[in-house]
Amino acid sequence: MSEAKNDLKHIAVLAFPFATHAAPLFSLIRRLSTMAPQAKFTFFSTKESNNKVFSGQARLENIKPYNVNDGLPEDYMISFENPHEPVGYFLKAAPGNFKQAMEVAVQVIGREITCIISDAFFWFGADIARELHVPWVPLWTAGPRPLLLHLETDLVRQKMGGDGVPEDRTIDFLPGFSEIRAADIPKELLYEDSIPEIPAMLYKMGQMLPRAAAVVSSSWEKLDPDVVNQLRSRLHNFLEVGPLVLTSPDPVMSDPQCCLEWLDKQKRGSVVYVCFGSTVIPPPHELAVLAEALEDCDSPFLWSFRDNPAERFPEGFLERTKEKGKVVPWAPQLKVLQHNATGVFLTHAGWNSISESIVGCVPMICRPVFGDQALNTRTVEAIWKIGVGIEGETMTKDGVIKVIKLILSTGEGEQMRKNVEHLQDLALDAVSNGSSSKNLETLLEVVTK
Repeated sequence: MSEAKNDLKHIAVLAFPFATHAAPLFSLIRRLSTMAPQAKFTFFSTKESNNKVFSGQARLENIKPYNVNDGLPEDYMISFENPHEPVGYFLKAAPGNFKQAMEVAVQVIGREITCIISDAFFWFGADIARELHVPWVPLWTAGPRPLLLHLETDLVRQKMGGDGVPEDRTIDFLPGFSEIRAADIPKELLYEDSIPEIPAMLYKMGQMLPRAAAVVSSSWEKLDPDVVNQLRSRLHNFLEVGPLVLTSPDPVMSDPQCCLEWLDKQKRGSVVYVCFGSTVIPPPHELAVLAEALEDCDSPFLWSFRDNPAERFPEGFLERTKEKGKVVPWAPQLKVLQHNATGVFLTHAGWNSISESIVGCVPMICRPVFGDQALNTRTVEAIWKIGVGIEGETMTKDGVIKVIKLILSTGEGEQMRKNVEHLQDLALDAVSNGSSSKNLETLLEVVTK
């Protein structure tokens, strides 16, 4: 790709500023910016999101953040009873908030926008791109299975919607889904959500994605080949470029809590690593029984917990477990999972965490909370066989101890480790001059043509 060809390229990047959506999009843009150093990338998100994404990052001359209005009323306070309410406000402000910020960026940079890369949630990226006569390239930040379900929403609702469908009814009308049940379908897909803007957004996304110049995914081709083939038949230029933690690794991953030093002192494959992501906290009674289980089981544990543990955990738990456990507000998750002392990952089953667990070659215990996490859990347990779901999706003391022992101390757990090692090999092959590397080159052609 000649530098002259990229001299006037201006790629607008539209980020979904909630949960962990903006981070993988930024990772992709960081990689593309090194492949096309003369192109300009403008990264649009809310002020709060941009502060998080760009914090601690080395300055990149061709990526510039721009803030968009979050749509929240003045003096708005987030409610624990309705934590997703800000998403509704934000979606009501879009796409006008993005268009306004994009106009400012064009004036400041002096280059017209030549391509739009957005979170796949932003179906309106197709309309903005059409108005500007430029390509639209959405990034799907989750796994391939929920993406196929969103593309087939009408069929899924016809077959699986309504109160009369048993929860164990399988999705036998889609190739590769014979082990997936009605209970595993994201509730937003069936219009069962307290924020009506979210299911509406997802439905519209499924309708608009076939209009994209390319649809990018943070998965890798051989992880779920039956589903990938279905997606290729429905989308133009479906490009899996992941896992992004390998194709575009974080250049700065600090360890302020000395988690790796602590892991160095533990036995190989012995540690239970616990993390429920950046937005999820289990209900208080489940936190209590999880703490009791970790205290009573024989395994050491590392718990990444972003809230105040002294307020949330049972009285005396931190003091009683200080010799066998470590509770931190943040951990360098990928490095923790790649450490040979880590034996099992207790997770909410978000896609970023699943990808990192596979890259780290660690079996999982999954306690899903919302969105695609139940579907991911079922895939981990029944299809890939690299972990287990919490029975009834509610943690109990005995239940947690049982699955920890299952994975760390039985032949079944050893087989899970072999299975995840196979998927790890596929990921490493994909990024080492394999399909993900080739798809990145194709993506670069699409966004800079």
